[in-house]
Amino acid sequence: MNNVLVLQCSPHVGGVSDSVANLFTKGMAEAGIEARTVALRDYAYSPCTGCGGCSRPPHKCILANRPLPGQNDACAQMDQAEEIFQMINEAQLVMISSPIYFYFLPAHFKALIDRTQRFWMLQGGEDRVPLPLSRAKPVLVAMTAGRRRGNLLFSGSLLSLKYFLAPLGAAVRETRLLRGLESIKDLHERPAVMAALHAWGHDWGHRLATKNASYELTQPLPDDADKP
Repeated sequence: MNNVLVLQCSPHVGGVSDSVANLFTKGMAEAGIEARTVALRDYAYSPCTGCGGCSRPPHKCILANRPLPGQNDACAQMDQAEEIFQMINEAQLVMISSPIYFYFLPAHFKALIDRTQRFWMLQGGEDRVPLPLSRAKPVLVAMTAGRRRGNLLFSGSLLSLKYFLAPLGAAVRETRLLRGLESIKDLHERPAVMAALHAWGHDWGHRLATKNASYELTQPLPDDADKP
């Protein structure tokens, strides 16, 4: 069974990056693969506080599966970060669709990224042995920005995603970096872009349906994204 996870990372319901993810999943569906779409905004979790608790065995986060701050009664909302990590772990392929705000990822997504600190510590921190790229789980990344210019518009976010995914046994395989998309109207005025996103999903759906999805990275990140 193919397990494809599509993460919508925008706080804005039905925005441009959500639409990009939907185009991708529709293409996949036409190729016979049904993806699971998960919106991070529907999951509640606290940001890392830098307490250092995960640096010691068993390298668990003290925030995991506990009531969110200020909620201590029987109906308290529990921290759900570990649920998302579990879905990423179980997926065969992950697609991330996110907007860019002020040259970076949305705050709620960044909070999830910071919570991967425990995985880094579990694997030895800076002394960890990186997983060979040929064995890394493939992750497809689509980013949308209203801004039309900026040589480094996506670079900082790609670098953060590289180190977010590494301790999760995953790596960026392909990207679609889209500029000048401030609104849904901007996207609809680019039918060729919409068709390409649909075709992107269809292509990966076909690969999975025919078991032809190689995990080898063939598209390197930009030069500045390879520098820590």
